[in-house]
Amino acid sequence: MTALEAISVYQPPVRVPIETLAGPSGPTEMQVKLFRRFHGLHEISLDPDVPLEGLLLRAAQGLPTLRGREDQVRYVLHARMLPVVVPYPVNPLHEVCRQLGLGHALAFAVTQQSCASGLLAIDLAGRLLAADAADGQDPAAAPLALVLTGEKTFTREARWFPGTTVYSEGSAACLVSLAGARDRVLGYACNMRGEFDTDLEADPARFEREYRPSLAEVIRRALDEAGVGLDEVRLMLPGANVNVVTWRRMCHYLEFPVNRVLLDNVATTGHVFCADAFANLQTARQRGLLRPGDRYLVAVVGGGGAASFAAMVFEH
Repeated sequence: MTALEAISVYQPPVRVPIETLAGPSGPTEMQVKLFRRFHGLHEISLDPDVPLEGLLLRAAQGLPTLRGREDQVRYVLHARMLPVVVPYPVNPLHEVCRQLGLGHALAFAVTQQSCASGLLAIDLAGRLLAADAADGQDPAAAPLALVLTGEKTFTREARWFPGTTVYSEGSAACLVSLAGARDRVLGYACNMRGEFDTDLEADPARFEREYRPSLAEVIRRALDEAGVGLDEVRLMLPGANVNVVTWRRMCHYLEFPVNRVLLDNVATTGHVFCADAFANLQTARQRGLLRPGDRYLVAVVGGGGAASFAAMVFEH
């Protein structure tokens, strides 16, 4: 069974108020006020002196269980919101693998589901490891996959999303195995809505109408696969810290208590691309919000070329 064996999150030390985003290529002062007062977004994290490979390395180097087990890592997946994160022909993922001693691993990026690519990467990692085990490839070696997330806010589109959220720099690393005792994946569901490739901008009202029903549908599918009822979910972790209003409305739609959704990181970091789910899980662990055996759920919507709705159920 796919399990998150270890996670590590890196948050840059520099925090700036969202007002610094205002300007000719950023939101207006009125939009910034909307973000702060209505959406609960206050600060973002930046690391201007560290390139993307540095962000990813800082997260991976925070995994103590990786050291000495590099030869067990067969796959390295970089889950990204944006298809292009550095100028051509730079390839930060290969440089990260080289510095971590993972040059032997198969490394590739996962971008197909935008902000939901983090959950997709976990699912892909588990399926790749399971396929290797089914082929009889040295099961005693306890193979691992490394999932990395994190991006730089190096373009206008990577700094803010009009009327919805602001993006923050940071990164996360996750070791995925088939034999972990904690944070095991019980169910996963996703739905890509290709029609929003054009309608998202042409008809934003339609996307707004279908947002909650579509996310609720994949949440219920993931719960059904896991054999877990919504009332059994101890904690819901946003896979995208877009804003507090979106999640409060989602809770109202699902009739799920908003005090069982971890929203504390929204104000202090905003949306850290695909790293939000891991950052929220780390916060939940540090605060003792999850006990052994608790079931929790990660839900996320990815925008971009198409709308991707995804949910994953875990047992802590």
